[in-house]
Amino acid sequence: MTDTVAPAEADLPVIELVRPMPGFPDDRHFALVDLDGSGGLCSLRSLDHPDLRFLVAPPSLFFPDYTPEIDDLTVDELDIESVDQAMLLVVLTAGESLPTSTANLLAPVVLNTANRRACQVVLDDAEHLVRTPLVASR
Repeated sequence: MTDTVAPAEADLPVIELVRPMPGFPDDRHFALVDLDGSGGLCSLRSLDHPDLRFLVAPPSLFFPDYTPEIDDLTVDELDIESVDQAMLLVVLTAGESLPTSTANLLAPVVLNTANRRACQVVLDDAEHLVRTPLVASR
């Protein structure tokens, strides 16, 4: 941990990114903070730069059929030994309302819950979009 950790965050488990998120090369230590008490909506908060945070959620909340294939290199880098150790999160962009909010399905965050190592993976998949609406338009 760094000296920039706020006292309230000092007790949170640290998630170490094995590769920094694109555009944030100096941020490797994060805390996953539950925002709604259910473990659904969370903040992935940088412990290196306290003002940096990403809104994240398990994809099953909005996209129950989302099952991206994670490459072997990522599995090895995160030392994932079983599927039970892997947690997927998608980065959300909050809009003015739920219908204008989106999820990045092209680049999920993969977390090994056993050792708390993680990384954002850019899928080699033209099917998923960076800005996928959270709710389908009617």
